[in-house]
Amino acid sequence: MDPEHPSADPLLAPTPEYLASVKVCPLIPALKKDVTVNSALSWEQLTASDINFAIVRPLVVKYARLKNMAVVYACLVVRSYFLAQSEINLAFTGVMQSRANLCELLAIKLSTYFASHSIARAAVLCTAWNPLAGATPQVMQDVRSAIHSELGLETAQTAIEMAIATRAKAFLASPVTQNVINDLYAGNVVFSLNATRSILADNYKPRAIQIYDVRKAPFLNHYRLRVPRYTAILEFLNFTCLMLAFVLCLANQDKARITFWEAIFILWASACALEEYTASTENGWYIYIANMWNAFDFSFTLIFMVYLCLRIDGLYYNDLRTSSFAFDVLACGACILFPRLAFFAVANHIVILSIQAMIVQFVVFMGTVIICFSGLFFTLWTLGMRLDHWSFSMLGWYLIQIWLGNSYVVFSKASSIHPIFGTPLVTIFAVFSNTLLVTILISILSNTVARIDANATQEYLFQFAISTIEGFKNDALFSYQPPFNIMAFLILKPASWFLSPRALHRVNVFLIKVTSLPQLLAITVYERYLKSGGRIRQTSKDFFRKLPQHIKQMPFLDALVGSSHSDVYDAILDMDVDELDFFSEFGDEDEPILGTRHSKENLAATSSRTQLQEASFDFPSSSPTGTRRRMLSHNRGLSTRINSTPTVAAPQQYTRSLSTSAQDQKKGEESYGAVASGPALRVSIPNNGIGNSSMMSPLARLFSNRTSIASSVAGQTLTMSTPEGTLNAKKVEALLEEVKDLPITRLSEEMKDLRERQVRIENLLLTLTRNMDSGGS
Repeated sequence: MDPEHPSADPLLAPTPEYLASVKVCPLIPALKKDVTVNSALSWEQLTASDINFAIVRPLVVKYARLKNMAVVYACLVVRSYFLAQSEINLAFTGVMQSRANLCELLAIKLSTYFASHSIARAAVLCTAWNPLAGATPQVMQDVRSAIHSELGLETAQTAIEMAIATRAKAFLASPVTQNVINDLYAGNVVFSLNATRSILADNYKPRAIQIYDVRKAPFLNHYRLRVPRYTAILEFLNFTCLMLAFVLCLANQDKARITFWEAIFILWASACALEEYTASTENGWYIYIANMWNAFDFSFTLIFMVYLCLRIDGLYYNDLRTSSFAFDVLACGACILFPRLAFFAVANHIVILSIQAMIVQFVVFMGTVIICFSGLFFTLWTLGMRLDHWSFSMLGWYLIQIWLGNSYVVFSKASSIHPIFGTPLVTIFAVFSNTLLVTILISILSNTVARIDANATQEYLFQFAISTIEGFKNDALFSYQPPFNIMAFLILKPASWFLSPRALHRVNVFLIKVTSLPQLLAITVYERYLKSGGRIRQTSKDFFRKLPQHIKQMPFLDALVGSSHSDVYDAILDMDVDELDFFSEFGDEDEPILGTRHSKENLAATSSRTQLQEASFDFPSSSPTGTRRRMLSHNRGLSTRINSTPTVAAPQQYTRSLSTSAQDQKKGEESYGAVASGPALRVSIPNNGIGNSSMMSPLARLFSNRTSIASSVAGQTLTMSTPEGTLNAKKVEALLEEVKDLPITRLSEEMKDLRERQVRIENLLLTLTRNMDSGGS
C-alpha cells in the first residue's frame, strides 16, 4: 500500500506499519498556531456562512491537503488545550472557549474527508494515536523534562476517547462519528486497544481495525463477548441475577451466620465490584464517571463495601447489633439497584438524561447554601447551648424542617433558643430559605432540564459513545461474566508473573471459552443463522417468495416476514439504467421545452391549452419482437399535423361523436397517456358550437386551462387559441424560479447582506465620530 495514499484501494485497510508512521506531533503546534479567533463567538456564529468562508473553510482545505489520518485527533488535542486555558486565563475565557469550539468544528469537517471509505473513517476515529509520533529528538527531550516522567511518553488515545474527555458532543453526534460508533456497537467493525493501566493485560494478539465477516471468523469467537450490543444484554442479565440475589439475601437474614443466599449475593456483588474497578482503572476515572450508569454502579459498590465491612466485623466479634446495622445499610442499596435495572428500558429518555446534571447542580447548590448559613447555624447553637434540650443535632434538624417548609416550628420554638435574638434570626432564615433560595433552586433545575431538552440528541449520543468505547481495551477480565471474573483474576494474575505473553494469551482464551460457552453458542447461532443475511432467515425469505399470492397477503405472514414492496424498490434502484437512451427520446438538453418545432405538437398532445371534441390517434402497431430503439426511431420519423383553423363537423359526424361508447373513450384516454412518450399524432378539431366539455376525457377536463377558451354565444363557432407568447412567458417565469435556487444566487444574496451590514457599520462609526467631535468641541 502506498503510505501517502492509504485509502487508494478501498478493499484494503491501512496497515499497522502505516498507522505507526503517521506524524502526529507536528500537527498539534501547527493547529494551535492557526486557530486564531480573537473574539468570543458562539457555536451558531462559528457555523455561519461568513465565518465559514473567512476562517473555517481555509483551515479545512489547508489541513485536508495533508491527507494525514491523525488530523482529527490533533484537533481534539488542541481543543483540550484551549479548554484548559479557559479555566486558567479567566480574562480570556470566552475567546478560549471559542477557539476550542472552532477546533471541534474543524474535527467535524475534516472527518468528512475520510467518510467515503468505511475502513478509513474507522481508522481515523479508532486508532490509538501517540501525540509524540513524528517528534524530533529535541522535542522528545523537552517533553521528557517538562513532565518529569517516562510513563506519559507512551500515552495513546483514540479520537473518540479525546472527544469524550473534552466533551465534544457536537463531534460525537456528527453523522461520520455516529456511523463509526454504530458499527462498533453492532460489531460490524472490530478492533482492540492495548491495555496500559489494566489489572490483567493481554496485549499479545491485538486485533487490527477490520470489517467483521462471520463466514471467516471461528465458530466460537471469544472476541464477540466484547461487542457492545451483546455486552448490554449480558449486563442486563447480570444485574437481574444480582437483584434477585439481593432480594433473597434480605428476605433470609440471619445475623448470627451467613446463609446460602447471602453467600451467593456476596459472591455476585464482589464480582460486579471487581468489574467496575477494572473498568474505572483501564478507562480512566474521568471517562468512567462521565457515564451516568457508572455513577449508579459505583454508588451501589460503595454501599456493598460498607455492608461487607460491617458484616465481617459483626461476625468476627459476634456482635448482633453491628450485623443488624449491616443489613440496614444494604437495604439502602435498593434505592440504586432497582432504578438501575429499570433504566435499561428507558435509557434515552429526556428525564433520565437530565437526572445526572440536576443531581450535580443540586449538590453544588446545597453545598453553597450550607456554607452561607453556617454562620447563622453557629450563632443559633451558641445562643441555645445554655439549654440542655438544644443540642447540635436537634438544632440542625430544626433548621432542616424550616428549609423543607414547616412554618409552624418557626414561631413555636424560635423564642426558646433565645428570648430576644431567637425569633428574628429564625424568621430571617425561614424567609430566605422558603422564598429566595427554593425559588432559585427551582429555576436552576428548570433551566437544566430545558438545556438538556434542547440538546437531548447530543446528550444521548454522548452517553452512547461512552458505553460503546468502554469495552475495547485488552483487559482480560472484560471478557468474563460475573462471578467467573473472580476466578480468572485469581488464576491469571499469579500466572502473569511467570508465563510468557503467548502462554498467558492461550490460557486466557481457553478459560473464556470454557466459562462463557453458552453465551458464545448463542451469539454464533444468532449471527450465522438468525441475523439479517443469515442462512435461516435467507431460506425463509426464499420460501416466502415461492408462496401463492393470496397466502403472501395474509397479515400475519406479512408482518412476520416483511412486505415485498421494499424488495421491489431495492431491485429497481440497484439496476443500471441506460440514461442516455431514455433521455435521447426527448431531444437535446438545450432544446426549448416549447420550441417552434414541437410547440403545436405538445399543445395538441397534452390538451392543456385546448378543448378537443374529436381526436384520432394513429400509433405504430406494437410488435412483440420490435425493439425499443426501433419504436423510438419510428416515432421520431412520423409527423404531426394540426389544423390551425377549426373546421365545422357535419351533422352525421357530430352525431357519431356524440354516440362515442365508453370503450372508445377509454381508448382515447389510453392514447392520451401514450402521447407523452412520443408517438405520432394526427388531430382534427371540429367545432359546431355545441358545448364540448362532455366530449373530453376526464384527464383532459382535469388538465384543461379554461382561461384560454373564448366562450361565445350559443350556436356560434368556438375558436381555439394557442397563445404561444403566454406559454413562453410562463416558461421564463419557471426558469427564473429555478435560477433562484442556484448556489451562485444564494452566494450573491449573502454577499449583498454582507455589503448592507458593512454599510450599517460604517454609518454607525460615522455617527459615533460626529458625536465625539461635537462633544470635544
